[in-house]
Amino acid sequence: MFIGWSDQMPHEYTVVQIPYEATKDWILNIHYAKRMPSISYAYGLYRYDEMVGMVSYGSPASPSLCKGICGEEYKSDVIELNRLVLKDNLPNEASFLVARSLKLLPKPKVVVSYADAGGQYHTGFVYQATNFLFTGTTKPRTDIAGKDGKHSRHHLGDITKRVARTAKHRYVYFIGSKRERKVLREALRYPVLDYPKP
Repeated sequence: MFIGWSDQMPHEYTVVQIPYEATKDWILNIHYAKRMPSISYAYGLYRYDEMVGMVSYGSPASPSLCKGICGEEYKSDVIELNRLVLKDNLPNEASFLVARSLKLLPKPKVVVSYADAGGQYHTGFVYQATNFLFTGTTKPRTDIAGKDGKHSRHHLGDITKRVARTAKHRYVYFIGSKRERKVLREALRYPVLDYPKP
C-alpha cells in the first residue's frame, strides 16, 4: 500500500529527469504491459546512485480523450501518466516519485492516469495519496489488435482481430498556478467522485 506522506522520504532519495532510452529496460522487462507508450517526459527515482523506479508521461493514445477531459480549448495541455515502474516497491516510493515528478513537469498541464481495476485489480492508491481527482471508471471494451496481439494505437492493426480492454479507474491532476488550476478545474467535464476502495 502506497498511502503516506509523499514528500517525507529519507534524504537519500531524489527524482530527476531521464532520457527516453533509460526507460526502455524498465518498461519492456519489468512493467506488466511490456510495451512502450508515447513518452514526452520521464523521471527516475534514485536511492543514492541507483535508479530504483521510473515514471513516464506522454500524449494519450486517443485524441478524443484529450478533448473529453477539459474540452477543445485545453486539449493541448492534456498528458497521460502512462507508466509507473518500481524495482522494490518500498513503502511510499511510488507516491514520492509521482509527487516529485508532477512538480518537474512544464505548466500548465492536465495529467490523466488510469488504474487497471479489471485486469490488474489496481485501485489507484498512489493517485489517491498524491491528491489526484477520481473521475469514474471506464467500461470494459475491445480494441483492434496489433501485430503482437496487444492493443493497437489508433487505426493500426488487424481490424478482424480484437483484444479486450479492461475497466480502468480514471484519475486527473491539474498543474499550474493557483489561477490556472482553478480554470482547468472549472473546465473539467467529468464529475469528481469519492475515491474507490479495494
